[in-house]
Parts: sequence; structure tokens; C-alpha cells
Amino acid sequence: MEQLTVAQIRTQLRQADEERFCVLERSLAADTRKGVRQAVAAARARLDAQAAEAARLDGLYDFQGQLMMQAGAEVALGLDEVGRGPLAGPLAVGAVVLPLDARIEGLDDSKRLSEDERVRITSQVKERASAWTVQYASVEHIDTMGIATALRDAFARAIAAIEAAGVHPDLILLDGNPLGLDAREVSVVKGDARVAAIAAASVLAKVDRDALMDQMDERYPGYGFAQHKGYGTAAHTDAIRRLGLSPLHRTSFCGAFTQESLF
Repeated sequence: MEQLTVAQIRTQLRQADEERFCVLERSLAADTRKGVRQAVAAARARLDAQAAEAARLDGLYDFQGQLMMQAGAEVALGLDEVGRGPLAGPLAVGAVVLPLDARIEGLDDSKRLSEDERVRITSQVKERASAWTVQYASVEHIDTMGIATALRDAFARAIAAIEAAGVHPDLILLDGNPLGLDAREVSVVKGDARVAAIAAASVLAKVDRDALMDQMDERYPGYGFAQHKGYGTAAHTDAIRRLGLSPLHRTSFCGAFTQESLF
């Protein structure tokens, strides 16, 4: 039988699933060509990475299922916030009821994902979630109420919006510290990386807020909102010193940079 070229073997290995790889690996055991050995190793690494990702994703849904079982719950709502720390722009709260059978490939804490991955996942979450919403705590609310009260208010409005849509969760899963908003509340440390519904809420809030800050970059040019999304980067603080504060800035966060506003 004519020996396959390294390129042909590489193509087969790239396309192989775990079962096919095992067959190919055995058949290539005696092939000492460097290119073949490299291709086998690359295929093994690819399959191991795929298995690890599948296990991570299983863990997101399995842990949510465990929390639901412990609470005797049938409908779980995941909540997470984005934008607690920026100098400018609102705070966004995402809320998602994500059934355990709504498997979304790549779902993860929004901070671990690329922009393209977040956009793709957001589209799938909106299609497969039983209900979802993004609620905002405005700059005015943050400055007048304080960030903690504004956050609690936005979380409460997110829960109300889900229930107004006709979905009534019997478990509310929050990322981070407890807020004491609702008797159904369970807080999960690092929940955006551990619970599917919280991760989905994190992604939705991030994508929605980022899009808003891109729009604000056009309304208030010169600050770079599209790049830093309102966070206190060196470029942003330099712009504040040059231009003063815009209406989008949280004055209560900007005492060290305050100058007379240009707006």
C-alpha cells in the first residue's frame, strides 16, 4: 500500500474525532517521520482542549442544576452586573432564565471572552432563554443614590422585568456577595464563571453596555468611550483633565479629575 504523505496524514488528523484519532494513532505508531509525529501530537492536544472545554461547559450547567435541586427550584434566574467601577456611563444588570437544556457552546464569564464571542453568545442566549432583560442604573442615580443603592435598584427592576414577561423564577442566582433583595436569592462567589445563567447574564450586560458606550463615543467625542467603555484608563483621565466632565461622567467618581464641564 502506498504510504500517505505527511500532508495527507495531517489533514486526516485535523478532521478526526476521538474515536478516529485512536485508530489513526495506532496505525501511525511505527511512522517515525517528524512531520507525522508533530501532527499526531497536535491532534492529541486539540482533542484534549476540546474535552476540557466540554467538561468546563458541563460544569456550568451541572452546578446550576445542583443549586436548583438544593432549592427545590424549577426555574432559575441568573443576575450579574457590568460597569460598577467606570468613571463614566451607567451600570448594566443582565438577567437571564436559561433552561438546563439550553446548551450554548463557549458560554463563560464575559471577561474571558472576545468581543466576537460575546456577540455570538448573546444572540444564542436571546434565542434560547426563557426570558432575559438588561436594566440600567443611570449616571444620575449612581451620583444621587450611591453605587450600592443604584445597583440594588437595578437588580430589583431586572427581577420585576422578568416576572412582567410572565416567567416566575423560584430561585434567583446572583454573582458575588448577597444583596438581600429577595427570599429566593442565592449568591455564588465567582458565579459568572460557575453558573450558566449567571454567565449568560454577564455576557448580555457586557454586550449591551459596550454598544451603548460606543454610541456615547459619537455623542461625546474626545474621551475615547468606544475604547475604554468609561473605565479609568490613563487616556481617559487625561481626556477628563483636558476636556472636563461630560454629562456621561459620574461626578461622584471623578473628584480627582474635576474641571468645569464643557457641556
